Amino acid sequence: MGHIEKRNRDKGSVWRVRYRTPSGRELSKTFRRKVDAEKFLATVEADIARGDWVDPTLGQVTLDEWSQRWLAGKRRIKPKTRAGYESLLSSRILPAFGDVAINRIDRESVEAWVSDLLDGEGLSPSRVKQAYFVLHAMVKAAVRQGYLARDVVEGIEMPRIIARERRFLTPAQVVELAESMPAKYRAFVYVVSYGGLRFGEAVALRRRRCDLLHGRLEIAEGAVDVKGKLIWGTPKTHQIGAVSLPKFVVEALEEHLDQYVDPDPDALVFTSEEGGPLRNGNFHARVWHPVLASTSLPNDLNPHELRHTCATLLIAQGADPKAIQTQMRHSTISVTFDVYGHLFPGHLNTVLDRLDDDHQRAAEDWRREIGG
Repeated sequence: MGHIEKRNRDKGSVWRVRYRTPSGRELSKTFRRKVDAEKFLATVEADIARGDWVDPTLGQVTLDEWSQRWLAGKRRIKPKTRAGYESLLSSRILPAFGDVAINRIDRESVEAWVSDLLDGEGLSPSRVKQAYFVLHAMVKAAVRQGYLARDVVEGIEMPRIIARERRFLTPAQVVELAESMPAKYRAFVYVVSYGGLRFGEAVALRRRRCDLLHGRLEIAEGAVDVKGKLIWGTPKTHQIGAVSLPKFVVEALEEHLDQYVDPDPDALVFTSEEGGPLRNGNFHARVWHPVLASTSLPNDLNPHELRHTCATLLIAQGADPKAIQTQMRHSTISVTFDVYGHLFPGHLNTVLDRLDDDHQRAAEDWRREIGG
């Protein structure tokens, strides 16, 4: 149990609270008023009794130091995700809170920081939300590890993000884009548009992953540019998956493999003009943008929109949500609905029309039977 003692000083009396931590270490804190000391001691004793007490000295670590510990513990995140965290820390979070002890970061200061990012620096709502997410993740980790008693920044209101309408190509536009490409990249357009591959998955696709007999591709690797370096790893969801291709895409891929891909089973399917791995920046500058300029397609179209095209084309042909999830390799069916749910109402109308037809046939059969 702790106790309070009065201490006389040159500038007046103070009240010192002394108490022992659960580990037996003695700590103290001084107050100008006895009533404040009594309240503090009562709170400390109640927290210790409940097992909720947090050593205040632990919270004195600066956010800069804590961010390094936090990042070091993130062993399972993708290199691109880590690079994104590091960028937000260095450009947005540490300039504001780097020198502040984590137990001195309060809700009011974080709310002011969010407002300044949005209104003062003109960051997009999505970028502001990302910065807050990283800061909040560090605060939650500090609570879990006993450095902070509670999460004081939980639930801070974020700016509304207005989702940009996802674009997709029609089958005719896919043909226009593919046939406008240099011959070496025609199959790339068809495979991504009808297989739903992410750019990094197409970059990492190898010959041995192409099952032409069954029209399937095994998606087991991904490659991303991180700070100018190509990093190889698992796909975005960390899980090996497979996609199915229509016959004409299989034929285009087979021709591509014969003409442009080394016989080695580990040979990359899609490569640069020099034969090395496709790099996002180089591909955009040397191939993608020049081709777009020669077509009727939007000049700001990006390869990831070919992935959205895949889902849209499947939905237009009546594919059910579970089939879309499988082809797009979403982690859950809810992700599929979050991204493409707005495209399903038309599909539902088709189903309802079929139900109506079935009903009409059943009713006619019944009437004939009764009449007979």
